[in-house]
Amino acid sequence: MAKKEHVSETPATQFLRKHAVAFSEHPYEYEEHGGTRSSSSALGVPEHDVVKTLVMQDEAAKPLIVLMHGDCKVSTKNLARAIPCKSVEPCKPDVAQRHSGYLVGGTSPFGIRKAMPVYVEESILALDKIYINGGRRGFLVGIDPKVLVDVLKARPVQCALAE
Repeated sequence: MAKKEHVSETPATQFLRKHAVAFSEHPYEYEEHGGTRSSSSALGVPEHDVVKTLVMQDEAAKPLIVLMHGDCKVSTKNLARAIPCKSVEPCKPDVAQRHSGYLVGGTSPFGIRKAMPVYVEESILALDKIYINGGRRGFLVGIDPKVLVDVLKARPVQCALAE
């Protein structure tokens, strides 16, 4: 593990340790509304390798998590077809926070408050390493993307749109 800067435990890092998942810690200066462009630039990694965790809901307001490349958007139409359901939309920030237990901008798919189905853009699984939120604003963890399927049981979908 990287020992550059000690980062206190989060529910996400506790989850990863509990499941014996190898990860590296990557703290950076959080920038309000900076998104993955800001974090990838701070870490010196391609934005495509930074994965955002999005809390969404279907037409029945059932929450779900979508993991997407930092430089892509989610096609909610394609996602709804893949799941399958009638429609999918992003949750409002306060609703997303209630479901995940994390502040928006610091949402991790690991150690979430409420069990939710997780969907991952299929092409993410082809990357060697991904950088995903570690449960706090300004903190990413580097992991093998196969962990998403092996540990989270994430279902691969194809719903990426170039930004």
